[in-house]
Amino acid sequence: MKSRICDMLGIEFPLVAFTHCRDVVVEVSKAGGMGVLGAAGHSAQTLEIELNWIDEHIDGMPYGVDLIAPTSIAISDDTTPEETLNMVPEEHRDFALNILAQHQIDTKDVYSMQQGGGGGFLTKGRASNIIDVAFSHPIKLIANALGVPPRYMIEMCQQHGVASAALVGAKEHAVKQVDAGVDLLVVAGTEAGGHCGEVSTMVLVPEVCSAVKDSDVPVLAAGGIVTGRQMAACMAMGADGVWTGSVWLTVAEANTSPIIKEKYVQADSRMTVRSKARTGKYSRQLRSPWTEAWESGEAPNPLPMPLQSLVSEAPLAKVTKLAEGGHEGAKQLATSFVGQGVGLMNSIQSSRAVVYEFMEDFLSAQERLQTAVEE
Repeated sequence: MKSRICDMLGIEFPLVAFTHCRDVVVEVSKAGGMGVLGAAGHSAQTLEIELNWIDEHIDGMPYGVDLIAPTSIAISDDTTPEETLNMVPEEHRDFALNILAQHQIDTKDVYSMQQGGGGGFLTKGRASNIIDVAFSHPIKLIANALGVPPRYMIEMCQQHGVASAALVGAKEHAVKQVDAGVDLLVVAGTEAGGHCGEVSTMVLVPEVCSAVKDSDVPVLAAGGIVTGRQMAACMAMGADGVWTGSVWLTVAEANTSPIIKEKYVQADSRMTVRSKARTGKYSRQLRSPWTEAWESGEAPNPLPMPLQSLVSEAPLAKVTKLAEGGHEGAKQLATSFVGQGVGLMNSIQSSRAVVYEFMEDFLSAQERLQTAVEE
């Protein structure tokens, strides 16, 4: 395909797949797109293991890494794990435990093994460690999911000839990213799973494309995109390709919990909620009694990132484990990040099959548009 994204990243088809599963990264890249591994939650040591595995299996095809180094975060490099844990009010933990108790889940020791830290969200110093590991491997792209990338990351990209990318959910954020020197914008509408803004993909993509048209910075559209025809629509609006995430949660290779995967396949597009209650910043996830409780008037206000994650992640990890063991209350509570495109994710296929389906669906949409023009 003729696309600036293909030229920039060295890929055949401008489809980028964000995933936490290394197998999906490899399969998408081998199929002609680009897999991007989510580094959130990894230490420098575990990321090294994952990237070594990818290097050994990807046959030299291009891939990338995505990290979360927020512009604003409630801890610093000097904050100890113990200090971080002490910043979480007991009121929030008690509320979370009460939700579990109402669904017949034993709440003993839910938080007992919890360790403080960034919860996968990187302070400036911690981000540098992850960035150093990423650049010790043959990556072609590195992205920051929240805020302007650390200056160190952009400088390393320039030194190594690697494309720097940033996710944005508003026009003014896109302009700031271009001014900061990023090479690529991922423009994510509110339909997206995980962290997202308020504006729909259909509105945000052309708005940002117009705002940065003089910069020569290409745009990847994101947010609810799970089919090739949606990809064609985004490219018709000015995008150079698409960044996808949710669609890879239900592929055969995904390490998504089987219980969550089953819920995704059965869900419709209205079964998601955008809330601060998971991470402290707005993110979209599957609706369940857990999310409904945090949206009720009885819930305490969400804490700033990363403290809210220290409230939610331990209980939800226990919920998922119990759900996989057949606990009915846990099955009801189980939830995870996903976009509104979940309503179109109705079957489990291989990653390669999804890439090829994207290609075929894109070409069919392109032909329909061409036919409409000729008529």
